[in-house]
Amino acid sequence: MIEARSITQTVQGRVVLNELSCFFQKGRMYGVIGPNGVGKSTLLQVLSGVERPKSGDIRLDGRSLSSYPRKHLAKQMAVLQQSGLPPVGFTVREVVSMGRYPFQNWLGSDEKDSDTIINEALTAMGLQELEQRKMDQLSGGERQRVALAKLMAQEPSIILLDEPTTYLDIGFQVQLLDTVRAWQQTRDLTVIAVLHDLNLAALYCDELVVLHQGKVAAAGTPHEVLTPSLIERVYETKTTVISHPVTAAPQIMLQPNLKSES
Repeated sequence: MIEARSITQTVQGRVVLNELSCFFQKGRMYGVIGPNGVGKSTLLQVLSGVERPKSGDIRLDGRSLSSYPRKHLAKQMAVLQQSGLPPVGFTVREVVSMGRYPFQNWLGSDEKDSDTIINEALTAMGLQELEQRKMDQLSGGERQRVALAKLMAQEPSIILLDEPTTYLDIGFQVQLLDTVRAWQQTRDLTVIAVLHDLNLAALYCDELVVLHQGKVAAAGTPHEVLTPSLIERVYETKTTVISHPVTAAPQIMLQPNLKSES
């Protein structure tokens, strides 16, 4: 389990997380949602240990996150940043192989069969035909898929995803989240994903955590959280919530405030 205890964090002098507390159980997929600027990405940075909070503590399996050596933490936790990977001059296969770094000794030898693990990650993200292509020859969506394949090669038990569907069309959004969900369920992983699309969050996540005004406004299953009243309070917009015709997950229908011309 990973837990945030009374976390306060500032960005450019502004408090974005204010005594925030929440927890994430093993083997569940969580969606972190909320309006722009409420600290969703900041929360992931703190949970990953990339940033230290001004106050409060992050606990991983009952132990303070700051007490873990970085390489040991990298064997357990992987992070997909919002910007994906930069268009550097490495090949796709070279970038995916970087996910094996935490498992290499000082001679560069991997404790497992890294080629098999890398091949599986490339196949899962449909990158076999691109594996020798340079990163600066890829589209933003292709680089995002490479970033996720790198995470898969890392074999973490906790995955933090910051807007993983950025740059992806709807077909690849579904492919990526299908892959993450299947991977999470097969390996009993904990996945925490910042998502802007509430409908995708409801379709793929076991639980949602809603951030608002620096705190957790609501947490629970999509059915418990995605109500018209909460959405209006947090997003300041009116909606209708219906059931998905196949999965029965709640889906948000927007209500435009259009005035007819006379």
